[in-house]
Amino acid sequence: MSHVPLPRRLLAEFLGSAFLAATVVGSGIAAAQLSPGDSGLQLLENAAATAAGLYAFILIFGPVSGAHLNPVVSLLDAALGGIRWRHAGAYAAAQVAGCIAGAVVANAMFGLAAVSIATTHRASPPHLLAEVVATLGLLLTIFSLARSGRVAFVPAAVGAYIGAAYFFTSSTSFANPAIDVGRVFSDTFAGIAPASVPAFAAAQLAGGLLACGLIAALYPAATAPARGSPAPRPSFSQAGAIRERAEIGR
Repeated sequence: MSHVPLPRRLLAEFLGSAFLAATVVGSGIAAAQLSPGDSGLQLLENAAATAAGLYAFILIFGPVSGAHLNPVVSLLDAALGGIRWRHAGAYAAAQVAGCIAGAVVANAMFGLAAVSIATTHRASPPHLLAEVVATLGLLLTIFSLARSGRVAFVPAAVGAYIGAAYFFTSSTSFANPAIDVGRVFSDTFAGIAPASVPAFAAAQLAGGLLACGLIAALYPAATAPARGSPAPRPSFSQAGAIRERAEIGR
């Protein structure tokens, strides 16, 4: 994505993150209204909308910025050589701003106060362990596909993984510090109390560290090319996945 000017990439990250947060928060509000008293059905509706939305958003914004939509993805991409560290920081700022904007818009679309600070506390030990697992699995999904020549499956795989992780993790798989912050601004089905965010973000970063080691162990060829041979062009994130998919199809 280095050939795309940074401002365009940041705009894509902002918009993609805003759409993602609007999908998560908005579908949660809709689910609570459509299926009152049935938490299982509410979660299914929320998960299905989020999974489908992720598939679309990665396809829309991937060719511009890589559609990271997640600070942990950007940081891991930088750690593995995909983007510059300073760009990863800029991506993270755009992602957080986008998620806040998306949550505010979701509230407004359903006739609620534009900003309502969430009161749902989620930072229990089981939930934090779940966030480590959820984030680890998400990153393995993205980076393993990008590094093993199966890049065409990344958008669908990410959506499928998050849809599944809503149910197999006790935390419903936030797996994204930017979404943590955005969901603070909606005291609805998908909200999270501000006091829970630091612990959630720390757990997600821990999942990122584990993923970094496992990706290097599972796919060492992409990490350490043989001495004297040209280094392969890095493709560690959705950015590389979408770019390579476009190149293959030419």
